[in-house]
Amino acid sequence: MFEKNKEIDNYIMNFSDSVQDKLNEMRSLIIESAPDAKETISWNMPAYKLNGVLVYFAAFKKHISLFPTGADLEPFEEELLDYKRSKGTIQFPLNEPLPQDLIKRIVKHRVKQNLEKIS
Repeated sequence: MFEKNKEIDNYIMNFSDSVQDKLNEMRSLIIESAPDAKETISWNMPAYKLNGVLVYFAAFKKHISLFPTGADLEPFEEELLDYKRSKGTIQFPLNEPLPQDLIKRIVKHRVKQNLEKIS
């Protein structure tokens, strides 16, 4: 059974209610997509590990970033055109709904990539 990490609870509580809602939504999407991953704090951000780090996420002034560590995001390129990106991060504006399906597919893609490393 998945165990939530109290350090991540504390991280989320440091933000306003509206940002907490988005962070909790992101957390739920990741847990749903990678139920076997372990929650932890790394680099002062929530992180999910399964045979290495899958993703991190963090809140900023105007966005929430998803960091799909080292992922080849080519399968999602078209869908990601609407979001600001830099090397290693995708920024989702706080004033827009999170693209739930896209986030879940990216996390599942990361799970697949990490599990392929052990075969």
